[in-house]
Amino acid sequence: MPDSLSSRAMDWLHGFDHGLAKVEKFILASAVLAMALNTCANVVARVGFNTSVFFTEELNRFLIVLVTFIGASTAARMGRHIRMSAFSDMLSDRSRKVLVVVMCLTTAIILFMLTKYAIDRVFSMAAIGRVTPSLRVPSWILYSVVPVGLFLTGLQFMFAAITNFLRDEVYLAPTVPDTKIDEPSSP
Repeated sequence: MPDSLSSRAMDWLHGFDHGLAKVEKFILASAVLAMALNTCANVVARVGFNTSVFFTEELNRFLIVLVTFIGASTAARMGRHIRMSAFSDMLSDRSRKVLVVVMCLTTAIILFMLTKYAIDRVFSMAAIGRVTPSLRVPSWILYSVVPVGLFLTGLQFMFAAITNFLRDEVYLAPTVPDTKIDEPSSP
């Protein structure tokens, strides 16, 4: 691929990813803050007024799901996903790059498949008309964050694969180069 095209592709990828990161960061910060405020309000209500906020557990459960699935995308963007590097660290740089691309593409495909299954599940929840017990909100609205989070995480792994195609070094994420752990030197 010509250098100018490769450079423009990387610039677009980084710009898009940067905007996505800002949105995710805002969502995550807001969700964690909402959990803290919701929990504190419930404690004050219990201690001060001898009653409980009836929707605290339900709201916090949804916020935990939100943080988990949006947070997975953020973790992938930062190269903080779980990986086993003992085998890949023994490989040459070229072989390691091929392995990372295969792993990123495979993970992205699996996440996109899971996205499809999650979308089907959300639609089945909508068809049934299921609502949450306390807030009486349609369940499909609350759990639509699951396919969104799976899709965003799949995008991050796809971006990592694209970055590895366009750059010479090995990358765990679009902006996170892989550092091969050298064997300790003997005394």
